Amino acid sequence: MWGDYRGVPQQGRLDITTEFGRMMVSPGEITVIPRVFDNHFELPDLGPIGANGLANPRDFQTPIAYYEKDNLNNDYNVDHSPFDVIAWHGNYVPYKYDLAKFCPLNSVSFDHMDPSIFTVLTCKSAFPGTAIADFVAFPPRWVVQDNTFRPPYYHRNCMSEFLGLIKGTYDAKVEGFLPGGASFMTPHGPDAITFERASNEELKPVRIAETALAFMFESSLMLGITPWGEPEVQDNYNTLF
Repeated sequence: MWGDYRGVPQQGRLDITTEFGRMMVSPGEITVIPRVFDNHFELPDLGPIGANGLANPRDFQTPIAYYEKDNLNNDYNVDHSPFDVIAWHGNYVPYKYDLAKFCPLNSVSFDHMDPSIFTVLTCKSAFPGTAIADFVAFPPRWVVQDNTFRPPYYHRNCMSEFLGLIKGTYDAKVEGFLPGGASFMTPHGPDAITFERASNEELKPVRIAETALAFMFESSLMLGITPWGEPEVQDNYNTLF
């Protein structure tokens, strides 16, 4: 199977057992389980940002080896547990990351930055400037730029986007977008209420998303909804202004 498996829990917890050990992943954390070949999620190139900012390598956690002696699941069709690993060595392992440790960047001048400045992990493509998938987080942060339109986003739209909300309210869709909800976007913008408010408010420093946490997958590839997700489509989403 191609690609990495990504987990972003919104409620409850994920209890994951792998050959490398076990991980408990709570809302606000993400997990990556590498698959077999080809491109994988990695930290983005920081360039002029330098050594600090965005996600720090030291904050990613890997499992401690977990030895399971007995085969407790007959579905394996083997005479022992596949999780009978007492130790592992190397860096090709599952991991998790607490988004509360993500240090977002933003403009302190006049322009609204592209959402790529919020990239936690990226799976690069063969074409610079695009990605197979970027994973982006929108945590609490300050907004201070002037002489501009602040809400998301006046930016490139060459990427398909899957936006999800873990908790709180999203600053570009204050109504009708609840935690656990998600949206697909191609060319897009904020809803009418957000647009009007942002067009007339005083541009002073303000703290946004104080109790919120949103995430986004950006991809240069086309996205689609699986049959599993179709029954939960919110038909009136675009009318909730």
